[in-house]
Amino acid sequence: MTYRLSSPLSGLRRRLMLIAAGCTMLALPSAFAQEVAAPAVGIPANGDEIQQFCTNIADAARDQRYLLQKKDLEKLQFDIDERIATLEKRRSEYEDWLKRRNDFLKQAQIGLVGIYKTMKADAAASKLELVNPGVAAAILMQLPPRQSSLILSEMSNEKAAVVTNVISSATDPDTSKEPS
Repeated sequence: MTYRLSSPLSGLRRRLMLIAAGCTMLALPSAFAQEVAAPAVGIPANGDEIQQFCTNIADAARDQRYLLQKKDLEKLQFDIDERIATLEKRRSEYEDWLKRRNDFLKQAQIGLVGIYKTMKADAAASKLELVNPGVAAAILMQLPPRQSSLILSEMSNEKAAVVTNVISSATDPDTSKEPS
């Protein structure tokens, strides 16, 4: 046996709940439905509008490109100026060193030639056979021809030939004057 209690409030409450459920069911599909904007396929872009847009931004883009190129060129110019300054500094250092070296060589050569000038030919020949053929040739070229010939005659045939070749190449007009 089951007893049902029915009261006028429970029936009203049931009806209200049914109405609320129905309203909720009607509202749900519209809550989940979203309007998706269709792509603008149907509206073709006007060629004139595109051309006008490109024309409008062309000057600004060109100015920006020129500005970037100008900055790059200024940076490159600065780098080149720095390198030129470094090269000029090194060039002046090299020229100073070369001048001091040449002055020293002149003094040493004058003294060296003077030493060989006072030596006997056989002693000078034995000493010159031991030095670099270029140095020996330079010394012999600064001695008087008679003394140079005596020294060459006292040298061994091989060394005398090498020194003679150096002397002849030094006087060759086809030889470059630039020491490179």
